[in-house]
Amino acid sequence: MSEKILQVSSLTKMFGGVKAQDNISFSIEKGIVCGLIGPNGAGKTTLFNMITGIYPPDRGEILFLGKNIKHIPVHRLVRAGIARTFQHVELFSSMTLLENVLVGMHVRTRSGFWGAVTRMPWVQREEKHSRKIAEELLEFTGLTEYAHRPAGDLPVGRQKMAEIARALASQPTLLLLDEPAAGLNAVETEALGYLIQKVKRRGVTMMLVEHDMSLAMGISDKIIVLDRGSKLAEGTPREVQNNNDVMEAYLGQG
Repeated sequence: MSEKILQVSSLTKMFGGVKAQDNISFSIEKGIVCGLIGPNGAGKTTLFNMITGIYPPDRGEILFLGKNIKHIPVHRLVRAGIARTFQHVELFSSMTLLENVLVGMHVRTRSGFWGAVTRMPWVQREEKHSRKIAEELLEFTGLTEYAHRPAGDLPVGRQKMAEIARALASQPTLLLLDEPAAGLNAVETEALGYLIQKVKRRGVTMMLVEHDMSLAMGISDKIIVLDRGSKLAEGTPREVQNNNDVMEAYLGQG
């Protein structure tokens, strides 16, 4: 039996009198890519925000590697092994790509403020090691030639790849990608799909919200479908594509 990285049980979230999430349960097994799809307003990003500690659930449990994490703050979840990207690029636009990736490594370094001030030999060794890893991640994501360019000067496709590099810098066990193909053209989307498969081969479990159905169905091992805050279906891409409820609610076909 595959190890379960994430287990969500009866998760519910209210905003005023509106149920953004209604009694949602599912699990994600180690080493897979899980696609999260559904119409606009289905509650996909809200679910991501609860898993990553941005929103506290009103009811239910979230287990990561068997540990209840629903009251753990964001920075501790990153240290525990959960990283994410966002719908809209959240890079530091005036910093270089290399500097942005180095920011993603701060949860794995020890030097802190006083280390930066004292410049002890072990601090310099740590900085050298961090830089080496950041450069390797830029090479892994195909961004080496842009390493010293300000992130804000690059096209959105390159910025999306850089966000993934920065997220990988925190050494995640679980990586959540929120609409990674938004704003990308067909060539960039194909490159993104290839990169996600490369990340999977590194042993990182992934969950992604995606509106590009060809991408989501093509790279996902499992698909979860949300509709109006409830789980509508769960299964392989083929099973979901052949689900009548999904065809009616999501694709508008009966």
